[in-house]
Amino acid sequence: MATRLGLSLPQMRQYAIGTDVPEVARAAERIGYESLWVFERALFPEPATQGLYGIEGMPWPDSYRNVADPLVALTLAAAATERAELGSSVLVAPLHLPFQLAKALATLDAASGGRVIAGLGTGWSLDEYAASSVRPFAERGAALDEIIEVCRAVWGPDPVVLDTPLTTIASAVVGPKPVRPIPVMLAASTGRAFRRLVDHADGWLPAAFDAKQVAAQWRRLRELAEERGRTAPIRTVLRVNATLRSKPCDGADRGPFQGDADQIVADLVEFDGLGMDEILIDLQSSARDARELTDIAAEVFEKARAAGV
Repeated sequence: MATRLGLSLPQMRQYAIGTDVPEVARAAERIGYESLWVFERALFPEPATQGLYGIEGMPWPDSYRNVADPLVALTLAAAATERAELGSSVLVAPLHLPFQLAKALATLDAASGGRVIAGLGTGWSLDEYAASSVRPFAERGAALDEIIEVCRAVWGPDPVVLDTPLTTIASAVVGPKPVRPIPVMLAASTGRAFRRLVDHADGWLPAAFDAKQVAAQWRRLRELAEERGRTAPIRTVLRVNATLRSKPCDGADRGPFQGDADQIVADLVEFDGLGMDEILIDLQSSARDARELTDIAAEVFEKARAAGV
């Protein structure tokens, strides 16, 4: 069975969000992509108080200067498509009030006929937390725990009764309900985050930085699931941040998923051997406009399938 392939929607400043998101979403579904994805960057601090991913000295990419709201982008895509799943990789969950986020995701799932995947993470940007977080950065794990709890309750049967630090519902009917249980998937790479995933989530959202590292994490996650008595399968969607060039990239310092389409596909073949259920390919920073993004997405899809991915 072929690995499912997903595509990131255009959210960056070179795109006209209102027209390009629906256009690319329709084209991606027509090409054969089985899911459509968004990510979240709330702002671009200038100057930044910390590096990318919190790594000292690592610059933020210029493409992060203007990123459209993820839930708005998914809503536009939902209205333009019929079959593709609609996922986030990831929503920085603690930047959202738990009840409002749960309600928005449930409404989107109902509107799309049951296609939403709630991909959540804690984020890493101190500046984003300063702007809109519901709890301090030091409490980001607890905030994510609470958001998952609130989502499960709000999506579940009525009456909803809930008492958490940020959400109190004595007893209420909360609708609309999702068409089916919305999968909760988490970005995780450490022991504590892995335990949260095994105990409370449906799937894992790793990033394709290094194949050996992802393989080791995947092995550890499965071992932890066995240790903690989990029997439900863990769905996996690997995020690929690709930089497509018109010519091949030479040299041993070429990073994963950098180069021409053939090099990108060669890397997809390598990572496909890890046994992920799905690979999400983000190509939007490589294109100048929606037409070029669609062409690039079609080329990569066709070559990936021809290569056995």
